[in-house]
Amino acid sequence: MAAARALGDDALVLAQRLGEWAGDAPVLEEDVALTNIALDLLGQARTLLSLTGDEDELAFLREEHEFRNVQLAELPIGDFADTTARQLYFSVYQELLYAALADTGGALAPLAAKAVVEVAYHRDHAEQWTLRLGDGTEESHRRMQRAVDGLWRYTGELFEPLDGLGVDLPGLHPVWRERVADVLGRATLTVPGGPDRTPWAAGAGRQGVHTEAFGRLLAEMQYLHRAHPGASW
Repeated sequence: MAAARALGDDALVLAQRLGEWAGDAPVLEEDVALTNIALDLLGQARTLLSLTGDEDELAFLREEHEFRNVQLAELPIGDFADTTARQLYFSVYQELLYAALADTGGALAPLAAKAVVEVAYHRDHAEQWTLRLGDGTEESHRRMQRAVDGLWRYTGELFEPLDGLGVDLPGLHPVWRERVADVLGRATLTVPGGPDRTPWAAGAGRQGVHTEAFGRLLAEMQYLHRAHPGASW
């Protein structure tokens, strides 16, 4: 199922990115929180990818152009404001998506019903940090607004239709925009282009076109498996 693979790739790649904060987050509590979010996403990825093939082979043996994750998931972590903005955008999207999938009764409904509970925590975590940074110091506000503006153009790709998904992704877009705008407003941040502006889809990750940074992420993620094929611990 192409849709399951695309969603699995989103979760896998973002889990890898969030894992880069382990031991390097601003405070110890965030080391734990971001690692737990990454593990939740990895669990989602394993379930989704296993529906379409061998999860290990799909994660570690595919070439860059064979991945179908959105570019938003693969962008470098940047500073903590960048990670917070991405998590806000992505987790609000995932929460809406999984809630809709859970209602379809389709093949992905059991996963979605479980994952939507996890993603609600992810969204709350991102929301609280957005409020804290946006309505914090002058510097934290500046960085958070920069992150919100810089990542906005990658969000449109989240709502491109996926064949076989059974959910109207473009139809989720207005609700996503409304919820994100509400959080940004409470954080004293400005919605890029205004609350009614549709984000321009900068990415083509669903078509296998990725950013330069993705190649480096993939090399790190796949190195051990490729260096020791067939090994087990």
